[in-house]
Amino acid sequence: MSILEKIKSLGLELPPAPKAIAAYIPAIQTGNLVFTSGQLPLKDGKLMLTGTLGAGLSIDDVKAATEQAALNGLAAIAGVIGDLDKIKSIVKIGVFVSSGPDFTEQHLVANHASNLLLSIFGEAGRHARFAVGNSSLPLGAPVEVEMTVSLG
Repeated sequence: MSILEKIKSLGLELPPAPKAIAAYIPAIQTGNLVFTSGQLPLKDGKLMLTGTLGAGLSIDDVKAATEQAALNGLAAIAGVIGDLDKIKSIVKIGVFVSSGPDFTEQHLVANHASNLLLSIFGEAGRHARFAVGNSSLPLGAPVEVEMTVSLG
């Protein structure tokens, strides 16, 4: 099953490659690695959700948004390499979480992206990662995901 077929089998859809909203590019390849810029949970050009974890939003509230940000990262990669089946492995992801001062479960928000990548890529989706809290993120987004993949 191709990566696109796997995404569809999960009831999801790979969006079009995102466009930059500032002075950067969504993804860049160097050698056999592709690095993405941070991707917000944009769907059809709009943020799916805004807000802050621990100040109105829960971990469950941001599941779909976190998954969408990860899918946007894959779309950015596809915009550079064309075919996602060229991905050998997910090397690392970074998850930024808009967090209230007492929210300490950023790692559980990051699990939404990690679990999605494991569902799509199997063992090739196992990766290193970081999850950090931020007082705010661009456009009021609750989460932002970046990733690095290796190509085979």
